[in-house]
Amino acid sequence: MEAPHVTAHEIRGTAVGTAPVPLSVLDLVTVGAGRTATDALRASVDIARLADRRGFHRHWIAEHHSMPGVASSSPAVILSHLAAHTRRIRLGSGGVMLPNHAPLVIAEQFGTLEALAPGRIDLGLGRAPGTDGATAAALRRSDRLNEGADDFPQQLMELTRFLDDDFPDGHPYARIHAVPGPVQATSPGGVQDPHRPPIWLLGSSGFSARLAGQLGLPFAFAHHFSAQNTIPALDLYRESFRPSELLDAPYALIGVAALAADDEKEAERQVLTGALSMLRLRTGRPGLIPTPDEAAAHPFTPMEREFVDSWLHNIVYGTPDAVRTGLDDLQKRTGADELMLTANAHGPEARLRSYELIADAYGLPA
Repeated sequence: MEAPHVTAHEIRGTAVGTAPVPLSVLDLVTVGAGRTATDALRASVDIARLADRRGFHRHWIAEHHSMPGVASSSPAVILSHLAAHTRRIRLGSGGVMLPNHAPLVIAEQFGTLEALAPGRIDLGLGRAPGTDGATAAALRRSDRLNEGADDFPQQLMELTRFLDDDFPDGHPYARIHAVPGPVQATSPGGVQDPHRPPIWLLGSSGFSARLAGQLGLPFAFAHHFSAQNTIPALDLYRESFRPSELLDAPYALIGVAALAADDEKEAERQVLTGALSMLRLRTGRPGLIPTPDEAAAHPFTPMEREFVDSWLHNIVYGTPDAVRTGLDDLQKRTGADELMLTANAHGPEARLRSYELIADAYGLPA
């Protein structure tokens, strides 16, 4: 049986307008104070439609758990909904946290997504839990969390074999098949597209960078919350890269927190909501994304202000021209092959407006 096929064309995007590289969207499905998860999910549909229409390359959903302000605990479910509301844009996970799930389950979920949106699905994988240790233990029904992370290469191999349906003879899983999947082509009368979603490795440090390079896989780095590690991780990925059937050269995207508004003060008001939300999360008080008025009135202590200023330093925000300049500079500094933008703000209106303004700034199709 011929192995499912993935081409570099499905990984490498094409820059549109005057953008230096392809632009994409990372969606955390954030829930603001006074809003519901339903509101947040409707906003995700609106953002995906906008991105689809304006020429963004892909729209990814990130897996998080036990965070009131983030409604993206089930990426595959959300992606199936977005597939029904978009036509062109690639959809994927940014990412699924592999140690939280059985590889067979992920292969089945993303095989189903591929059947729903053929040729448009990406499978981004991370090794972190996407939550705190106690929640990770509840997800995995085990308190041996380090064991799950250490087993990541083995889990990745198992997942890849389920997607390709190519366990060797004698393997305990040789007679187990992920469906929808390639096995359907071998059944009497079966016709199955031999395509599967491309695997990406995600990371915020060097482990996944090195592994992605060694395996010849595309790599996505979380610059939006680990900016100090971006260039070392990308360097490590490129130095470790070995050409594969999938890629003959490295391909790396970075997640970037970016928010454009009609004027600088409004941009400052909006990004402060995300900074205060992150401050609360980092100090063990996760909650909904505060309103701009609540964030502006918050009595920051000197230590809190230091954290917030440091957080804001790594966000590209301001007027559309300022954001375009900031993104161009970041791309030049890092050599990223693609920029995946995440706009963290209280309400969907500000996020939608930001993506629209950035698209206008780069002359993306209207």
